[in-house]
Amino acid sequence: MDIINQIRTATAKVLLDNYQYKADDSAIAVNETKPEFEGDYTVVLFSFVKPLKKSPEGLGNELGQALIAAHPELFSAYNVIKGFLNLTIADSRWLSFLKEAHADASFGRKPSNGRRVMVEYSSPNTNKPLHLGHLRNNFLGWSIAEIYKANGYDIVKTCIANDRGIHICKSMLAWQLFGNGATPESTGIKGDHLVGDYYVLFGNELKKQSRPIVEAIYQGDTSAVAESDLTQLHLHLSKIKELEALVETKKDPKDIESIEAKILEQRAEVKDIADNATPIMQAAKQMLVDWEAGKPEVIELWKKMNSWVYSGFDITYKRIGSDFDKTYYESNTYLLGKELVEQGLKKGVFFRKEDGSVWIDLTADGLDQKIVQRRDGTAVYITQDIGLAVKKYEEFHSDRSIYVVGDEQNYHFKVLKLICQKLELPSADGIFHLSYGMVELPTGRMKTREGTVVDADDILDEMVREAENKTSELGKTDGFTPEELKDLYDIIGLGALKFFLLRVDAKKKMIFNPEESIDLHGYTAAFIQFAHARIKSIFRKENDEPYTPSSEEALPTLTPQEKALIVIAEKYPAIIEQAVMDMSPSVITAYAFNVAQAFNTFVNQHYILKAETLEKRNLRLQLARLTANILSSSMALLGIRVPERM
Repeated sequence: MDIINQIRTATAKVLLDNYQYKADDSAIAVNETKPEFEGDYTVVLFSFVKPLKKSPEGLGNELGQALIAAHPELFSAYNVIKGFLNLTIADSRWLSFLKEAHADASFGRKPSNGRRVMVEYSSPNTNKPLHLGHLRNNFLGWSIAEIYKANGYDIVKTCIANDRGIHICKSMLAWQLFGNGATPESTGIKGDHLVGDYYVLFGNELKKQSRPIVEAIYQGDTSAVAESDLTQLHLHLSKIKELEALVETKKDPKDIESIEAKILEQRAEVKDIADNATPIMQAAKQMLVDWEAGKPEVIELWKKMNSWVYSGFDITYKRIGSDFDKTYYESNTYLLGKELVEQGLKKGVFFRKEDGSVWIDLTADGLDQKIVQRRDGTAVYITQDIGLAVKKYEEFHSDRSIYVVGDEQNYHFKVLKLICQKLELPSADGIFHLSYGMVELPTGRMKTREGTVVDADDILDEMVREAENKTSELGKTDGFTPEELKDLYDIIGLGALKFFLLRVDAKKKMIFNPEESIDLHGYTAAFIQFAHARIKSIFRKENDEPYTPSSEEALPTLTPQEKALIVIAEKYPAIIEQAVMDMSPSVITAYAFNVAQAFNTFVNQHYILKAETLEKRNLRLQLARLTANILSSSMALLGIRVPERM
């Protein structure tokens, strides 16, 4: 039992024995004592003052005396500040903990609780390589899965490959038009990068074909526009004129800026209509129709190009340490959910409009109406997700199903969970959207079709180069073989990237700056990795012989630095719990950094191998071993390796 729960249990027993007052352990507030006061942990007394008819000071003194009398092995002193009972934990309690935990490599991890959690992450499109945003997704999903596992859950890691749709056809068509039979083998280009290049080429050609149509539209010539788009086009053009006239009447720069932003939105709609009128977009749409019809040559091309992408993905996944127990493919799941639509109609969950389309009305839930089936009977994306949620539950019977998806899909997952609940599906209540903010560059948001995205492979290479440069600058590479150095640069570079992307709370957007991510003195993986390597160097110099004091020997007195390190180490199990409750690996990053800081403070003040006594030497070796285990274990939850040497 950790120290906070021990304090709660001891306090509850004293309240019951001395005052016949039954308090729930979990209701007893215990906090770390503020630095300006003496003590280690503080019991908040205010909730007991009124029912016990005691003054805060009187109750605090009575409780403090009773706790020390009942548990001298746990408490050594107390003081009362108004309604707060500050308790000093006895050195014997910390030494007992150190003796039990120092050699336990699995310290902090819980046994199986029999519950299962599914985590879906990555979920890439097969028309481009993984990029920086995917890295945050993968690191976050993988780490959350490992944190759940450390808390005793059975974990299923899944991925859905978005391998069908118009975006896939764009790459396929561009390869047909411009590829001249190019393959990864003939070009020496990694498969996912090769396919992504053709997606960018499609975008460039689309711009080229769309530009004259847009110019013609603004000159009054709409002959190239499909008749079905004309009504919407005229509405957008009318709105643009209205907004342009309105902006002329405004003087406030903020008003002008707001209206100009709306004009840009309308112009973007006009461009979309022009894009739709281009020959290349029409050809891509026809290719999608042919794919859905199962046209052999289209299916063959689709399989071939997807195989290139999957081979490329596998290389990147292996490099970053992402793995999956099951991969679903949209090409196999996009028809799922159609039967559920019929069931929903019978239950009155859905309704059919006059045009034959099927909808759900979520206005009573603070949302709006949402289509679940088109008038031609085809499924929409939400329908597929409903069906896939059922399929996943039938396969794995998970208690919780976590979707790691960017915050632009917040609305989608609110709708998904609500629909599943209204359909009374067994998977419904377990659906959880782990929403995260986008990763941006200092220059702004990334755009794939414009070729401004930072490919995952490129940033991984850059991080390894940066690690090599920083290590070379320090000049501490003596004694390493070329193979060991290569592995070290990989450990430092990938560790820096993972730590940087995970140290920010998932809900927040972030700007990635490689220069900040590798620093031996900052809030970085390298700082923690160096602390671990520093400990390992101590054990290389002297074998660690376990030391158990005999009954005749007095327990050594802890110095402030020794105690501070033991206190923070003891929190590790609670930190792993908190990371699950908060659904945030950033809890682990902050804790690992604090442990490394506490160790550095300790080792800078004290000798270990040349300690003043044999008892102190062995105590400090135990403390160093415990610290190394915690640093290795906590960083492993983030997917980060820690080196033996740096």
